[in-house]
Amino acid sequence: FVCLGTPAGYVAARVYKSFGGEKWKSNVLLTSMLCPGIVFAHFFILNLVLWYYSSSAAIPFFTLVALLALWFGVSVPLTFVGAYFGFRKPPIEQPVRTNQIPRQIPDQSVYTQPIPGIIMGGVLPFGCIFIQLFFVLNSIWSSQIYYMYGFLFLVFIILIITCSETTILLCYFHLCAEDYHWWWRSFLTSGFTAFYLA
Repeated sequence: FVCLGTPAGYVAARVYKSFGGEKWKSNVLLTSMLCPGIVFAHFFILNLVLWYYSSSAAIPFFTLVALLALWFGVSVPLTFVGAYFGFRKPPIEQPVRTNQIPRQIPDQSVYTQPIPGIIMGGVLPFGCIFIQLFFVLNSIWSSQIYYMYGFLFLVFIILIITCSETTILLCYFHLCAEDYHWWWRSFLTSGFTAFYLA
């Protein structure tokens, strides 16, 4: 994870440059600090709770210092190196020009409207994993050991395939209906499975 700072900085710099951004220092700092900072803050707060209860699962203080040293000593400089090479490349050119006046979207059927499409898109992947989820949660609540990890991994692969196919299919329906507002719907279609899991 620490060594992926170089590709993160490179991709962030290329995308930021293609959008015409000029605050490259803020871009690189947010790339190297935002996501790892949120993860480390959560990890540290949970570890404080474990320290408070004197749990044996608590991470020692010097291990946290070593993680911080890896983050600031390896990951952050590698992000700057990747951003340096990313900013040296020319900006990404879009293959087509966009029209300044948006086209009018024709009337949509029920399954291509935003809310019903997102709700229906999350049902199918949830249906694929529901039985396995039931077995996992039942073993946790019954204080038993869940031992079918190979089958769980297979169900995870099926979930990924089902989410991908559902998203592609509904995005295809939106584009066939001349609805060009597909970006967030393509993300939320499979992401709504998490709502059913909660």
